[in-house]
Amino acid sequence: MLHADPRLAREIGELARRRMVFFAGLPGTGKSLLAHQLAHLASGAGRRIHLLQWDVARPVFEAAPAGRRYPLADGVTHAVIRKAAGLWVRHAVAGWSERHRGPEPLLVGETPFVGNRFVELAQRTDDAAENLLADPACRFAIAVPSREVRAFLEAERERRAAHPLHPREREDAPPHVLRGLWRDLAALGKRLGIAAPDGASYDPTVYRRVYEAVLRHRHVDVVALDVILPTERLSVYDFAVAPPSLAPTEADAEEFIREVERRYTDRRALEREIAHWWEVS
Repeated sequence: MLHADPRLAREIGELARRRMVFFAGLPGTGKSLLAHQLAHLASGAGRRIHLLQWDVARPVFEAAPAGRRYPLADGVTHAVIRKAAGLWVRHAVAGWSERHRGPEPLLVGETPFVGNRFVELAQRTDDAAENLLADPACRFAIAVPSREVRAFLEAERERRAAHPLHPREREDAPPHVLRGLWRDLAALGKRLGIAAPDGASYDPTVYRRVYEAVLRHRHVDVVALDVILPTERLSVYDFAVAPPSLAPTEADAEEFIREVERRYTDRRALEREIAHWWEVS
């Protein structure tokens, strides 16, 4: 469907030449669609695709015996689970790169960051993943829809919730949650000195600048979504050949939850850190 926007097709084609590509941004900004299209394009060019997705990794942590001590609260993932997933993801990226050498493998990820969801990938840490994440072959692509495209994505989210093309679409964040996350990000923009004239209305410039600030230690590509793509019959969860997912095992989940418990004996300290997820050192 990228033929509908030649400029976007060229940009995704460039990303298809990289080693790792992580689409960063809020829910409802087109991350999953771009990851889907990149995976298909790169696969057609002979690359071997692996996917990394928050919504695939998170449930493993929640379902593990240790994770059951930290259930959802009002639909929000517990801070311990979010931190454990963040510690795991750096370990997982390093392990993937070690196992999958050569020019064919491509890791395509979705990294929301907001609320400490895989934001550890943006942080500089002295570990086996850092050189990989800081290398120009690893790109963090910020999907930035225009106001019109964002409105379309919200409407599509409402429609798919009622009439899904894939069962996973029922689990996508509904429009009122998307708007609430935007208001939180707009408030963060003000806190960072990024002007937001109307915090209630989506502003692509403020959105982009906040994510650029979080990703200041990484190689960033801004992917503007200015054209409404023909997605009526497409689910981003359907693949011609489903790529394997990079996901934790139950043993991984147990290990990293225990590590969080060891590091944060004071849960209030963890909650404060999670609340300041954007403070990337």
